[in-house]
Amino acid sequence: MRRITVFLAVTFALTWAYEFGVVYPISTGALAGIPPVATQLAAGAAMFFPAIGVAITRLITREGFKNSLIKPHGFKKSLPWFLVAWFAPSVLTLAGAAVYFLAFPQDFDPSMSLMLATVQQQAEVTGGAQVPADMLRLALVAQLPFAVLMAPALNILTTFGEEWGWRGYLVPKMAAKLRIVPTLLITGVIWGLWHAPLTAIGHNYGTGYPGWPVLVILAMCGFCIVMGVFLTYVTVRTGSCLAAAIGHGALNGFVSAAALFSATGGNPFVGPLPTGIVGGCAFIAVAALMLYDLRRREKAGTLAMPQAGLPDDTTKNGPARKGGDPAAPTA
Repeated sequence: MRRITVFLAVTFALTWAYEFGVVYPISTGALAGIPPVATQLAAGAAMFFPAIGVAITRLITREGFKNSLIKPHGFKKSLPWFLVAWFAPSVLTLAGAAVYFLAFPQDFDPSMSLMLATVQQQAEVTGGAQVPADMLRLALVAQLPFAVLMAPALNILTTFGEEWGWRGYLVPKMAAKLRIVPTLLITGVIWGLWHAPLTAIGHNYGTGYPGWPVLVILAMCGFCIVMGVFLTYVTVRTGSCLAAAIGHGALNGFVSAAALFSATGGNPFVGPLPTGIVGGCAFIAVAALMLYDLRRREKAGTLAMPQAGLPDDTTKNGPARKGGDPAAPTA
């Protein structure tokens, strides 16, 4: 557990220090003259810290960079699962939104009136030009296929920053010590808690209602468990955390699509966004099937969980002494 402990300590310390020291002052307006987009950029930069945590852990524990889970299995074997990672998040987001709007038809607004009003109001605040409603509606809808096709590639730099840490290091390290179900439950909660500072200031779930911020942090942990199963599954099937990075980027690029058609903006705990229990029902169903398959393979002895790095008793120079130092070479 030594390397897991080092990785988590480094990753949480760096991330939370950055978020409390940089993101919070920007988001609360404590720093004057900072444009709103700076908050999004500052928050997005936090996604690099898990990868930094992996690099630091591998260096200071003398693990080296073997088994980095970047190179996938053979092309024919991996390609179908890279396509699943690329397109499934959008399909599942749409499926969950469809269920939500069927359950709450009064919230479905094909004219997109709330979103149009919000965008036009933002344009007024920033001094931007007013765009006719029909043109604005067309522009917003045109972004959807672009998000499906391009977001995974455009987002991969930042999402790799997270996924090399979570699916490329923590999950396989934990899976070497625990069974797959507790591994994915525990790492999902860890991933959710890692988001806690941003979740508490409104990321995904908003602020200022009864139960906040504890309720939003718990909800984020549940969301991360579900998404963690999906991202782990495509990592296992490809042997590469790049599949998880693609899936993560696809989700980030399309997660808010259903909000375009919500008359009220929806409820983050319900839908239409996949952060809600109804909006996320398709993700939940698929994650349950994936978890069942992983457990079935584990029981059958056919679960090929990739190995991340080296065992705790080994360094890149050979067996480790107590305290983690490499043993002296023998003749």
